[in-house]
Amino acid sequence: MSEMRYRGYRARVDYDSEDKVFAGRIVGITDVIGFHADTVAALERAFHDAVDDYLETCAALGKSPDKPYSGNLMLRIDPELHREAAVSAELRGSSLNQLVEQALKDRLAHSG
Repeated sequence: MSEMRYRGYRARVDYDSEDKVFAGRIVGITDVIGFHADTVAALERAFHDAVDDYLETCAALGKSPDKPYSGNLMLRIDPELHREAAVSAELRGSSLNQLVEQALKDRLAHSG
């Protein structure tokens, strides 16, 4: 699995060894946009074309294109963990949002 970026959009890319093609899909939006190619150079062009076509189509339809994530996150966790995190944040003079954001940043920085 690999990743590509263009104009604020990101795509996941996999190689299909049976068909001998690279297949990509834009992630982080509700619309489904895929692309494929048999070389890396062609894959990059196909990704750029897919994003550009998506943005042009949205403009022609008067639709706002999906933007990757809003920054709002709702999650469910164990109530005891919630309490511990809230108390920890308060003891540090921080908000629970700040604590969770920093924990995610730290985890992602160490996961490659």
